[in-house]
Amino acid sequence: MLGSPITLQESRNLLHIDPTLLLNGETPRLFDEWQTIPELWDTIRSEVDERRELGQFILTGSAVPLETDKIQHTGTGRFSWLRMRPMSLWESEESTGEVSLAELFTESSKKLLGENKHKLQDVAHILCRGGWPITLSQEPEDALHIASNYVDAIAESDISRVDDTLRNPMRVRRLLRSLGRLQGTPAPISTIYQDMLANDEQSLSEKTIASYINALEKIFVVEDMQAWSTNLRSKTAIRTSDTRYFVDPSIAVAALGITPDKLMHDMNTFGLLFETMAVRDLRVYADAIDAKVYHYRDKDELECDAIIERRDGSYGLIEIKLGGDYAVSEAQITLNALAKKINTDKVGKPSFRMVLTAIGKYALRLEDGTLVVPIGCLKH
Repeated sequence: MLGSPITLQESRNLLHIDPTLLLNGETPRLFDEWQTIPELWDTIRSEVDERRELGQFILTGSAVPLETDKIQHTGTGRFSWLRMRPMSLWESEESTGEVSLAELFTESSKKLLGENKHKLQDVAHILCRGGWPITLSQEPEDALHIASNYVDAIAESDISRVDDTLRNPMRVRRLLRSLGRLQGTPAPISTIYQDMLANDEQSLSEKTIASYINALEKIFVVEDMQAWSTNLRSKTAIRTSDTRYFVDPSIAVAALGITPDKLMHDMNTFGLLFETMAVRDLRVYADAIDAKVYHYRDKDELECDAIIERRDGSYGLIEIKLGGDYAVSEAQITLNALAKKINTDKVGKPSFRMVLTAIGKYALRLEDGTLVVPIGCLKH
């Protein structure tokens, strides 16, 4: 654990005296918070060249290296990158996993079986608690405070430490609240600026906001979703703005001061933040099957919340809803409308069309083939 001051100094000393002492031991050998000693990168790269074996070292960290000028080699061919995310419901054992995303690509005609065990109140608590591993060992009420502590750390220290630039904690909190209100939207910097301006001094600028958001990206607090680019039958212009998301909905919850009870009395906010949770899970599952998650929006205001596209070009269309017959019916119309716009002669038909819901007793297939899957039934 290189983040510990004592361990950090000892490791630095070993690295300069005899690097092999630091690298020797059972493999794979883990170095947590490796970015605190960026020189370690080149030392491990050289050792990998010497050993010529796979899976020797695992380097984990919560931010990009502070001193990238001390890294001499990109590590191409020696290192593979993996983004670690908060836990999905499958990982926290709150999904039955009866519906496999991978199987929807390879066995689209397979009979759909799945029974959801969550009520809306359960989803509200899971959403506010977040996917942080430490919460699983906490009492339910105590677990709700973890995200608040995380937001405090972001505002007071983490966002400044990432690039050694002092940032105003109060302004960081205002930005987090603004981003919380704008989850699942393509809000440009100008919109965030106007949202923050009512509670900030006049010295605030769009350039400052952009620098703060860039810092939040570096410490893996926000991860916006790119637009899907595909062949359409018509000449409809596709909107290319990214959609804004936190890596976990609990960050928005903590920034906005929301509780599970408040969510139950505000279905609009609940729906927006459930979308953030659903996107989190979809990203986790997509990573596991070598896929990426995108969104779709065009000039005709046709939108699709998530498109999962695999490396081989196969794709699935997903709308995210809290649930209920009316919402599912609306989502079904959207999915079918988008499917008709896609030039399937060039990119093929979608492997599936899915409405991903917070509630609903069962996972099922509608008459037109659209899937309705509660998030508590889904896995990679």
